[in-house]
Amino acid sequence: MNYNVRGENIEVTPAIREYVESKVGKVEKYFDEVPEANAHVNLKIYSDRTGKAEVTIPLPNIVLRAEETSPDLYGSIDLVSDKLERQMRKYKTKINRKFRRQQTGLPDAISPDLLEETKDLDDEINEEVNGGVDESEAIRIVRTKRFDLKPMNAEEAVLQMEMLGHDFFVFLDADTDSTNIVYKRDDGDYGLIETDEIE
Repeated sequence: MNYNVRGENIEVTPAIREYVESKVGKVEKYFDEVPEANAHVNLKIYSDRTGKAEVTIPLPNIVLRAEETSPDLYGSIDLVSDKLERQMRKYKTKINRKFRRQQTGLPDAISPDLLEETKDLDDEINEEVNGGVDESEAIRIVRTKRFDLKPMNAEEAVLQMEMLGHDFFVFLDADTDSTNIVYKRDDGDYGLIETDEIE
């Protein structure tokens, strides 16, 4: 695995780099022939000496991402490493379950609960967009992200969303080639928004 280690308010010494590589490198044992995986590591020291470690590892089917803050930079690196390993174990477990379902002929579909109507989400969005906002206030977009949509099914999209720690995830449905969205509901379940092209 290749490492891109950057420091903010800290010099990345050979000792720190070696420690990062030894800890983050533990996830490699979960890889199945992943060529040239790149680990992007950002380290930061705050004025109170608190340390933050953030790691992103893009892989062909998922993006591993974790960040942790602790009173000690090395402790933050340890915590991030543990979190990445948990993500990989969870992902491998899901993949193995999917493989077993395919072998036994069980349907490889997301649970019906995930396919609930999206009325609740629509109401929530309308409330957030239209409610409590003075129309004279300008809408400001303060950050833009761009990413490639990877083909996957809804269950894989939920897993990716959980691994990133987000409340929603946009993905390309592998079966229909449509852009869909999975989201986490307030009750702890998941929702799926399917899109159709307007002609």
